[in-house]
Amino acid sequence: LGIDKALEKLYNRPCMCQDICKVCFLDTKRKGEPMERFRAFLRRKNIVFSAKRYGVDALGAMAQGLFCTLLVGTILDTLGTQFHVGFLSATVVTVGSGEAAVGYTIGGLASLMVGPAMAVAIGSALQAPPLVLFSLVPVGYATNVLGGAGGPLAVLVIAIIAAECGKLVSKETKVDILVTPIVTVLVGIGAAYLIAPPIGAAASAVGNVIMWATELQPFFMGILVSVIVGVALTLPISSAAICAALGLTGLAGGAAVAGCCAQMVGFAILSFRENRWGGLVSQGLGTSMLQMGNIVRNPRIWIPPTVASAITGPIATCLFQLQMNGTAVSSGMGTCGLVGPIGVYTGWVNDIAQGLRGPIGGMDWLGMILICFVLPGVLTWLIGIPCRKAGWIKDGDLKLEN
Repeated sequence: LGIDKALEKLYNRPCMCQDICKVCFLDTKRKGEPMERFRAFLRRKNIVFSAKRYGVDALGAMAQGLFCTLLVGTILDTLGTQFHVGFLSATVVTVGSGEAAVGYTIGGLASLMVGPAMAVAIGSALQAPPLVLFSLVPVGYATNVLGGAGGPLAVLVIAIIAAECGKLVSKETKVDILVTPIVTVLVGIGAAYLIAPPIGAAASAVGNVIMWATELQPFFMGILVSVIVGVALTLPISSAAICAALGLTGLAGGAAVAGCCAQMVGFAILSFRENRWGGLVSQGLGTSMLQMGNIVRNPRIWIPPTVASAITGPIATCLFQLQMNGTAVSSGMGTCGLVGPIGVYTGWVNDIAQGLRGPIGGMDWLGMILICFVLPGVLTWLIGIPCRKAGWIKDGDLKLEN
């Protein structure tokens, strides 16, 4: 319509986009301030530097990528091994030849793709364009390998860097089909080569310190880990991704499982009078995050499951010595899809195969059932009684929106 040309002449600088755009028009009025032009460019590229986008959206998406690959692969391998399912335990792909050949089952292939899945999930959460999103596949694989035990945290950091750099150049040239993938891959794998190993080592070191401290002080650390990871599970962040990034297993992983189960089963039982069976299933096997809106309106409803987690955590570490020696991501899943208990069982099986423990005994099963299912429900219900009598929790406070 010629407005962009008129603005160029009036303010003596080119319009920032080809279309009539409110952001560009308003920014043009600022007569070429470099910082304002840069901010407008970032808005146009949908690049938002915020804790929510990186710490909530990207972290939550990374956990979904973990779940769909590493966690599902572990479950499939466990089912194939324990129930002798032929097509799940058979090698379907062999990579390499001779002595270097490695065979993969269906579950093994799913687990192998954890790096690419996390990176693509993060890119999706950042609303990356298709060319950027697809280019994150090799970035995620390289980063997860170079990051070692702390690979998930390295993938989170580097996938964000690569995705945002790819978004900066996306559709800025006439050869976008070449420029965008090349920039995304070079930036991503270059960053992975330089900083993935130290990020992975740092995350692994933090996880090792937590696990060492839990071994040293199982009572106090049992409370601390159980409460913190359980609270993270209910908050709109990903406890699973946190546990995976820190490689949280062993006794600390068992405390994390206790905390997550206390939140999920606890809220499911505490809100049964409001939400009935649908709420029991959606929270007990889904997520306690569904209660986040109600928690904002009345934070006191969080007291019963959180206190329950502070009780079940040290019971898990001190009495039953419950350990999570499956995948670290399982430590932060609780009863979501029964992933937490399945992870504990998978750890038992792995330890037996490696000669690290004897057969699974009755005390093992009793500990897992009490920590994951019985105690969270009973304790939360009991703690909720005085909270309701005191008026801290009123009828309808735990009602889930349809």
